[in-house]
Parts: sequence; structure tokens; C-alpha cells
Amino acid sequence: MFPLLEDLAPWLPPWDTHSTLVMIALVAAGIVFLIEKRRRRVDDPQIVYLVLGALVGAAIFSRLGTWAQHLDPSQNLSLVDQLARGNASMLSALVGAWAGVHVAKRIVRYPHRSGDLFAPAVALALAIGRIGCLLTEKPGTPTGGDWGIVLDPAAAARVGAPAGVPLHPSFVYEIAFHVVAFCVLWFWLRHRPIAAGETLTLFIAAYAIFRFGVEFVRGNDVAWAGLTRPQLFLAVSIPLLIARLVWMARRGDFTSGSPRPERLTDATAA
Repeated sequence: MFPLLEDLAPWLPPWDTHSTLVMIALVAAGIVFLIEKRRRRVDDPQIVYLVLGALVGAAIFSRLGTWAQHLDPSQNLSLVDQLARGNASMLSALVGAWAGVHVAKRIVRYPHRSGDLFAPAVALALAIGRIGCLLTEKPGTPTGGDWGIVLDPAAAARVGAPAGVPLHPSFVYEIAFHVVAFCVLWFWLRHRPIAAGETLTLFIAAYAIFRFGVEFVRGNDVAWAGLTRPQLFLAVSIPLLIARLVWMARRGDFTSGSPRPERLTDATAA
């Protein structure tokens, strides 16, 4: 485990590893967002409010998603402490970003879809951010083989994992998924005639299904019926996402959607 960058290499600064990777992820996502915004010829200055809404929503919901998780209220942090230093949830951050964008749209009265601008940026940000998780958090459950990540006693004690036992590199699985998802979005889907905004729907649906499966080797606490809290949330979310995709497919939204980028103005802020 490498909680500080200097734990990786002595010449690196003593900065928090996870926070640093999150900042790098946000910068990379911002660059991708601007490239896609320019390619789609989206010039509406109100876009900045959507980005701000996404960031604020993600920051707030990421903390709220892990609040009040204990039945005994005395075991939970106060709301202020939770927002300041509580554990963060990636799924909650995605929900918060979605909610933040929609609140911002209502406030500034932005009428267009924006998912296509965010989709590749989100995929890349998650891939980079999960590197921070890989370097600082519990890898996963025991693999039963000799190919997993093995922690020394100090690192194992820090993250609450068994020492000397190969553990599933669950964050490596996630990084690989998001890298592949980014490549599919960047090199293929964003050039397809898909209805405005729906490449983000496709990405979120794919990630939801993947995340449900990888949770079995993440090592998160079981909440009910053998499922973790993220899985319980996804058990409700995935059918809704699938129903939406089926509805879209029947409407032909994956074959005859919005016009190609060279003909776009602000109509596909997607």
C-alpha cells in the first residue's frame, strides 16, 4: 500500500496518493471533455454550469452514499464530519454527477442533452481514479491461486485484509474495464448515429453490470442476502437501465439517432 506518493518513490512529494490520482483524473477528463465539446461544435457558454453541477453533485453524493450505513446511529459520523472526511463511493459520485447536471440545467434553463460530452471523459477519469484505489485500498477477496496481490502484515493491517494471501486485484479489473470502455467510446461509439446523450447511458449500463459482478471479489461487507450495498443498489438500477436500452433499441435510437458531428450545432449537447 502506498498512502503517500513518496511511498512509491522517495523523490515524489509527500502528497496523498489517492487524492493526487483523483486530481489527475479530473484534469484528464477535462481535456477529453473540451476536445469532444469542440468536435461537436458545442459553443453554448452555459456548458460550464453543467460541469460545475457535475463536480459539486459528485463531491457531495460520493460522501453521502456511505453515510448512515450502520443501523446503530452512534457508529455513523455526523453529517458534517461525513462530508468533510467520510469514505467516498464511486457509484454515489456518478449518481451525484448526474443529479448535479440536471439541477444545473434547470437553473440555467439549458435544454439540450449533454451525456455524449461527458461519457468518454467519465470513463477515462474512472480508469485513472481507480489507480489511486489500487495503490491505497484493500485489493479484494482471496483468489485461491498464486496470481493475486499479496500484502505484507503492515499493509494488510492498514486496509483490513489478510496478510500473505493472494488477493483478487479487483481494481485492476476495473481499470481494465474503464480503459476498454474509453477506447470503445472514443474510437467507435461517438462516431455512430446514436440518439443524443445516449452513449453515456450505454456506458453507465455496461459499468453497472460489470460492477455488480466484480463486487463478488471486491471484499466489501455483505449487507443482505449475500449481496453488498453496491450490489443492492445495482440490483434495482440495472433492470431500469436495461429497460431503457430496450426501449431505445425499439425506437431505433442506436441506428438512426442524432446527426453526424460535422452537421452539429448546439442541438446535440447530447
